[in-house]
Amino acid sequence: MNQSFVRNMAADPADLALCEAIIVMTHKLSQKLIAEEIETKEQLDLLKSIGCNFGRGYWFSKPIPGEEFEK
Repeated sequence: MNQSFVRNMAADPADLALCEAIIVMTHKLSQKLIAEEIETKEQLDLLKSIGCNFGRGYWFSKPIPGEEFEK
């Protein structure tokens, strides 16, 4: 799920509803979903509460070189 969906979901109930609908649709298709650009704990908690499977973004780590990641 793209950052444009995740960015304002804490402040806008419509964005939260859209994120939840995307997650439900993805699960109905027996797929898993990765939310991109999670930047705050609030975003992470909301995504968890509506069933998001995975996430990535600055909340977890800033970008690092591949060599450093492999260590």
